[in-house]
Amino acid sequence: MPGMKRILECVPNFSEGRDLNKIEKIVNPFRAKENVKLLDYQKDEDHNRMVVTLVGEPTALKQAVVEAIGVAVELIDMRKHKGQHPRMGAVDVVPFIPIKNVTLKEAAIFSKDVAREVSEKYALPVFLYEESATAPARQNLAVIRKGEFEKMAEKIKNPEWKPDFGPDKIHPTAGVTAIGARMPLVAFNVNLGTNDLNIANQIAKCVRHISGGLRYCKGIGIELKDRGIVQVSMNMTDYQKTSLYRVFELIKIEAKRYGVNIVGSEVIGLVPMEALVDAAVYYLGIERFTMEQVLETRIWE
Repeated sequence: MPGMKRILECVPNFSEGRDLNKIEKIVNPFRAKENVKLLDYQKDEDHNRMVVTLVGEPTALKQAVVEAIGVAVELIDMRKHKGQHPRMGAVDVVPFIPIKNVTLKEAAIFSKDVAREVSEKYALPVFLYEESATAPARQNLAVIRKGEFEKMAEKIKNPEWKPDFGPDKIHPTAGVTAIGARMPLVAFNVNLGTNDLNIANQIAKCVRHISGGLRYCKGIGIELKDRGIVQVSMNMTDYQKTSLYRVFELIKIEAKRYGVNIVGSEVIGLVPMEALVDAAVYYLGIERFTMEQVLETRIWE
């Protein structure tokens, strides 16, 4: 992005994937803003969730994100929210990712400033996670989110789960938000040719790190009711160390025991080119290949 000396990426996840009117209102603060660029937004009706990807100069990015969070808090009522994806708030998670001339440590400091502002402005309880976490037990988003919206009111009464910012009780309609800094990840889903959710859950258990699977993989089983199938929905938290093709092949192996085939896969939001090139090199069996051989890499140097 020409003219920007420092660039942060933000990938906020909002708990709305069905109401197009609400979706457009939430995304609108990211449009036509100086030093902010909306790259992508994808809604998922089964998950009832929207993932937005934007980049910008830190100060301008902060203003846009804070504004969009306010819109979501106003429009989304978690008491009525139903969806396949785990969630604990209207603005479920807001990660900041360093892109240019910003360190991960600086991104973490920035995330805390955003957390403080939205907690004060919208009476929103906020947990810091990943690189921004105030305790090791809070680094993992899945641990923070355990219990989801329905059990969060009781959970944060425990002093161990006192929010890092904001009130010690959930927002009545917007719930709780997690904000933090992390390195790039890939949201990668693999679809299975069955409608048996138990099979997807068992396979997810085999591939995710917390259950003894691949080190940089988080995963759950999800039902895609409109298609009559299930999927293993994953976050690949370091695609350079746990490749997409590796988890894809492991899912294929585990699915065999149930007589189930993979019928497709998808990435949610934007994905680093290197993650896809890595998979292409593996499946094509290309020898001695480097990213320097990718045309676009040389053009952008």
